[in-house]
Amino acid sequence: MIARYTPADFADLWTSDTRFKVWLEVELAACEAMEHAGLVPEGVAARLRSMNLVLDANRIETIERTVKHDVIAFLTHVEELAGQDARWLHRGMTSSDVLDSALAILMVQAVDKLLVRSDAALEALAKRAREHAETPMIGRSHGMFAEPVTFGIVLAGHFAEMKRGRDRLVRAREAIAYGKIAGAVGTYAHISPEIEAEALHKLGLKAEPLATQVVPRDRHAEVFMACALLAAAIERLATNVRHWQRSDVGEAEESFTAGQKGSSAMPHKRNPILSENLCGLARVVRAAVTPALENIVLWHERDISHSSMERMMIPDVTATLAFMLDRTKTLVDGLVVYPENLQRSLDRAGDLFFSEGLLLALVESGMARQDAYVFVQRNAMKAWRGEGTLRTNVLADADVTERLSSERIATCFDIAHVLRFAKVMVERALAS
Repeated sequence: MIARYTPADFADLWTSDTRFKVWLEVELAACEAMEHAGLVPEGVAARLRSMNLVLDANRIETIERTVKHDVIAFLTHVEELAGQDARWLHRGMTSSDVLDSALAILMVQAVDKLLVRSDAALEALAKRAREHAETPMIGRSHGMFAEPVTFGIVLAGHFAEMKRGRDRLVRAREAIAYGKIAGAVGTYAHISPEIEAEALHKLGLKAEPLATQVVPRDRHAEVFMACALLAAAIERLATNVRHWQRSDVGEAEESFTAGQKGSSAMPHKRNPILSENLCGLARVVRAAVTPALENIVLWHERDISHSSMERMMIPDVTATLAFMLDRTKTLVDGLVVYPENLQRSLDRAGDLFFSEGLLLALVESGMARQDAYVFVQRNAMKAWRGEGTLRTNVLADADVTERLSSERIATCFDIAHVLRFAKVMVERALAS
């Protein structure tokens, strides 16, 4: 994580101090469950809790430089602070019982924070989609003028995609909320499934049905993939904003605030910096997917080839996506839309986007579809060359007018008819 792209709450979440606090909470929950099972003397966990231990991350890291083991360093420091009672911690447990259960707790908290931000971004998109539900604009396919849509329809499409991304995060949250307190290779040799279930329940987790020494990494990969898909949804929106803001398009642009400067050399510039930034950060989030999938394959009951990647990329991915969601809300809230320029693009397209309506009218008159296609296309190509408009051309084409009256042709050039379902489409997407 770097400070520039790390929200404050994620900076706090992924600190060593927070991690060690959660490790201690896992140890104490397990200790309490073992007390209830008669494996640990009664009152140990309560006495340890009453000490309100303040762990020193620097001290733990100092010990680790000698012992070369982070959990042993942590336990050693706890013993320094707590004395004899600390000997009962970690009974029958292995390092991954602590590491994986604590990581699950932290990842659940991270996803919860992402969900809050997702909701805010979705709310912003919904508001702007309704605002422009009936603002016409030219649709594009292959980057070329296609048929009319509305700006609201486009934003509602982005809403629906981001909502699916949010739903995937919800499912990933459920998948990651599993821990293990099952011992060295997950066989409960010196503990029991009942102790595990009780301890994990206190921690808000479920027990992994059949762990090895670690919680299986397909669960973690699901979180990475959900994050990547949501980041991709944000990038698609940002890419569209970048197109709309192009000097030769000018249909919408990012908010340009008082005092903002666009270029160190060119004072006239207003660049889509927020959108470009989002596109770049999406690559960071997506980059974690392949390593996360590769982490699934571990040797036998476990190895630690997954560990180094997770220490780096789980904080990076979650913090970066959180930053992206915050920025997306800002982008959408401040997006400046220019209906007059949207209309200008429609005008530049001429009336060519009514070609399908003409095609269907000819088919309904009894023509074979491919013959009708030829008649409409030849008039459209004349318009492309600057020879009249599609409407004037077909009105002068006897092959068309002998099949369609001028009144019927006029109905094919009605943009209100083409966009009559716009509000319905927007509301359907927002209700998804």
